[in-house]
Formats: sequence, structure tokens, C-alpha cells
Amino acid sequence: MEAWAKDQGVVGSMITFLADTRCELTKALKMEMTHPGPMSVLGNLRCKRFALFVDRGVVTGVEVSEAPDDPAGGSEEELVKTMVASMLSYAK
Repeated sequence: MEAWAKDQGVVGSMITFLADTRCELTKALKMEMTHPGPMSVLGNLRCKRFALFVDRGVVTGVEVSEAPDDPAGGSEEELVKTMVASMLSYAK
């Protein structure tokens, strides 16, 4: 997760990347990927691409990127237009 944060240029920011190796959070949030493609290739439970806005331990915003042709998430352009704008609105 540290390498991913570094690659994204968010080290030292208010953004935190979390690993969910046993899929406990994924299941609790009902973010399991149900599309057969990833499951048939990877053979284990995968989570959707999503972002949470958490303020003092309380989830105040959830955004999911999921396109019909790409169960892991939509295009980068879609992410910029929707997810990023939504996450920033939660920060206000």
C-alpha cells in the first residue's frame, strides 16, 4: 500500500490506502465483485474499486467505480469526473 501511495503522489497527505487481505471490510461494505470475469481468472474474491471518505472514524461518503464492461472500475476520465469531484465535496 505504501508503494501505491508513493506512486500516486499522496504520501504525507490526508489520503490513506488500506489493505483488506481477508476481504472483511469488502464483505461488510458489500463491495464484492460479482462479475464472473475476475473470479474465473483470479479464483478468489475481489473487491470493486471504491473510495470512502471517513471523518473521525465515521464513513460520510462512498463512491463506487463500476462500469458494465469493466467490473473493476470505469475509465480514468469517468473517475476524474465523478469519484474525485464527489470525494472533494465530502471534504467541505
